[in-house]
Formats: sequence, structure tokens, C-alpha cells
Amino acid sequence: MTAHHIKYSVDGDGIATLKIDRAEKRNAITWAMLQAFNGYIADASDDDKVRVLIVTGADGAFCAGTDLADLQNTPTEERSTRGGARTGNEAARRYWNLLQCPKPVIGAIDGTAMGMGAEWTSMCDVRIVSTRSRFAWNFAHRGLVPDTGAGSWLLPRLIGPSQTLRLLYSGDFLSAEDAYRIGYANEMVAPEKTLEAAMAEAQKYLKSSPFSIRHIKELVWKGLERDVEGHMGEHLKAMALCFASEDHKEGVASFLERRPAKFVGR
Repeated sequence: MTAHHIKYSVDGDGIATLKIDRAEKRNAITWAMLQAFNGYIADASDDDKVRVLIVTGADGAFCAGTDLADLQNTPTEERSTRGGARTGNEAARRYWNLLQCPKPVIGAIDGTAMGMGAEWTSMCDVRIVSTRSRFAWNFAHRGLVPDTGAGSWLLPRLIGPSQTLRLLYSGDFLSAEDAYRIGYANEMVAPEKTLEAAMAEAQKYLKSSPFSIRHIKELVWKGLERDVEGHMGEHLKAMALCFASEDHKEGVASFLERRPAKFVGR
């Protein structure tokens, strides 16, 4: 069993850290690790004490993707549904749970992110990378398409179709410098500063209403799927919910009383 290679912790500020810790295999993912990884994302999503989720890897690597030796032991007919998903809706819930997590998700990415690891970086809301980070969607080298679907749907919306197709066709690495230049990385720091920079980023979000953040995240990502009319309909619903929320009342009161807000997420 390899599930113990996934580490999860929550600090006193409500910042959760999900770490892939299998340095001897460059943090390659087995089936057991994937199950543990998904389970902790569900924990962070459901825990009201968690305000922000940071995803990172251990010892100078983010994630080398799926452990092909482990995959080899999975029957061919089951490999495309290792998450148990048989329909598009099931796949979106299972494979894109980082995207669907109602909390801000920050990728603290030091070193290589390949395959599934690169896919996970796409699902982060914000990406803090080190100068030695690099990304590769090398699925075509294995006769595959991007395994979670993020590389073929989400990545073009982040960096454009042409940039995406070039990476997917070639399987070449995207360097940290190029990732920052094209806007895929939000910040680039020295390797030893990666997690520290991600924690500093997370601290900024603690000043905001969890209720607002939850609706902002859903509006932004779901907005990529909808036309303007559909988006504005959901926007109006979210605005009505926010105006009626305890967090909005607290936000106004804290401003008028010149004090820090004490949000409750409702």
C-alpha cells in the first residue's frame, strides 16, 4: 500500500496543505495514493475550518504523473475509469475535484509536474512555481490523451489553443520561465521559497469572506461553460445570496466600526 505517501495537515489559520511525498519515485501516483489524495480533497472541501488548500510535492518534485508500473497491474479495460467514473458528470466530479473544491486552491510547485501532475496544476486556482519547475503533458508519448481531460478542456482556456496544442502534440517541457511569461504561473520564486510564497498567498485570502469566495470560484469556473445570459442568471442568484448572508452583514459592520471582519462563512 502506498496511500501513506499522501500527507495532509491543517494549521491554526485554516490553511490546509496536501503533500505528495514519494520522493524516491519523484512523487509518481499509484491507485492507492490517488484514492487518498481524492479523500483529502473531499475533507478540505467539507471542513468549515479549512479556508485555503495548498497542493505541493516533496523534495524538489511536484508529481511525475501516474506510476506506470502500478498502472500496468490494472486491467486494460479499467484503466480509463480508474476513478470509477462511467459518465461525463461522474468524471467531472471525480477527476476535477480540485477545481470543484469550494476553497481557493494554490499550487506550490517545485520541480517537475508531468502527466497527471501537470493536469493537477491546471486545476489549481493560483500557481506559485520555483525557478526549477517544469511541466509536461506527455500523454501522446504513451499513446494517450490528457488523462483527466484538463489538458484538452481547461488548459486551452488558460493559455490558449495554440500554446496548448503545441505542448500536447510534442510532449515537450514548459519551463518555469515560459510558464510565468505566458501567464500559466502567477509567481516564480527560488525553490526554497516555494511553500513560503504559497502560504503568504493563502494568508491574503483569509481577509475575505469564505461565503463570497465560494460563490466567486463557482461563478468564474462555471462561467467558462456558459453563455453570457446563463452566466448573468447565476450571477444574480449569487448576488442575492451574498446580500442575505451573515458574511455580508459582518463585512459592512466591520467597515463601519473600523475593525477586522470576523467572517463565519454563511
